[in-house]
Amino acid sequence: MSLVSMVTDVAKGFGSLVGLRSGTEEPRYDVQEETQGLEIRRYGPRIAAETTVPGDEESARSAGFRRLAGYIFGANVGKSKIAMTAPVSQASGPGDSWVVRFYMPSQRTMDTLPTPEEQNVELVEVLGETMAALRFTGDRSRGTVAARTAELLRVLEKTAWVPNGEPVAWFYDPPWTISFLRRNEVVVPVKAR
Repeated sequence: MSLVSMVTDVAKGFGSLVGLRSGTEEPRYDVQEETQGLEIRRYGPRIAAETTVPGDEESARSAGFRRLAGYIFGANVGKSKIAMTAPVSQASGPGDSWVVRFYMPSQRTMDTLPTPEEQNVELVEVLGETMAALRFTGDRSRGTVAARTAELLRVLEKTAWVPNGEPVAWFYDPPWTISFLRRNEVVVPVKAR
């Protein structure tokens, strides 16, 4: 490893500690409306690597993250590395399970993404959708995510939008980021009333 790449990695690591996400791609969206402290966003189609993990919310998030990180760091046919993106997505799955997703870099297609080695990781096409988003910082425990989700749905009742799917939690920063600098969101697909 060259001195320049080592210094760059250290700077990125320090940046993530204090909430700077330099160079990390996020899915593109257009803000349709800002209302009652929410953003109504329009996302285009995108591709995600996802895995379903049984267990409690926080341990499932951790296990799912590790599984998907393995895929993007080379646990795939061809041993290809894929750039890290944000956010990490977590939603309720079937039974007592959780669906964890990494969105793939926008320049990738289903044809250019390598096949996962692990059977529990699959590539899925996500259709374009309109989402209501509530941003929050700090704690991302089960209780906090549940409270923020309830707040999102309660505030949404005062708008011209109604839920059109299940809420999802999005986490933009690694767990070691200083708590009050973390970017977290709860989102839900919506449609006009």
